[in-house]
Amino acid sequence: MTSFDHALALCGRIGLAVLFLPSGIAKLTSLGPTAGFIASKGLPGASLLAGLSGGLEVLCALAVLLGWRIRWAALALAIFTLLAAVLFHDFWAAEGSQALFQRLSFFKNVGIAGGLLVLAASDPGRFALERTPSHPKT
Repeated sequence: MTSFDHALALCGRIGLAVLFLPSGIAKLTSLGPTAGFIASKGLPGASLLAGLSGGLEVLCALAVLLGWRIRWAALALAIFTLLAAVLFHDFWAAEGSQALFQRLSFFKNVGIAGGLLVLAASDPGRFALERTPSHPKT
C-alpha cells in the first residue's frame, strides 16, 4: 500500500464509523423509543434487541475507527446492516412515497454492507491498532 492508500483506508474507516457510532449512541440513550420501533416490526424481545443493536453499533464502530479486530467488526456490521435492510426497509410492503423511501434505504444499506465486506477483506492500513497482512496476489 502507498501512503495515499493508507490515508484512504483511514478516511474510509472514519466515514463508516461516523455512520454507526452516533446511531448506536442514539439507540442506547433512547432505548424505549428504539424498542418501540423494533416491536412495531413484530420482532420479539424488542428491549433486548434495542440494547444489543446499540451496543453492537458503538463497539464495532469504535473497532473500525481504531483499526482493531477490524475484520470481525466489519463482518458484524455488514450482517447487522443487511438484517436492518430486510427487517426495517421492506419496500415491497410499502406504498406510494413510503415505498420509494424504503427502497432507497434498503439499497443504501446493501451498499454500506458491501463496503463493509470490502473492508473485512482488506488491509486496514498503517493507521490501525492491529494490522492484517496484505492478501497475496493469486
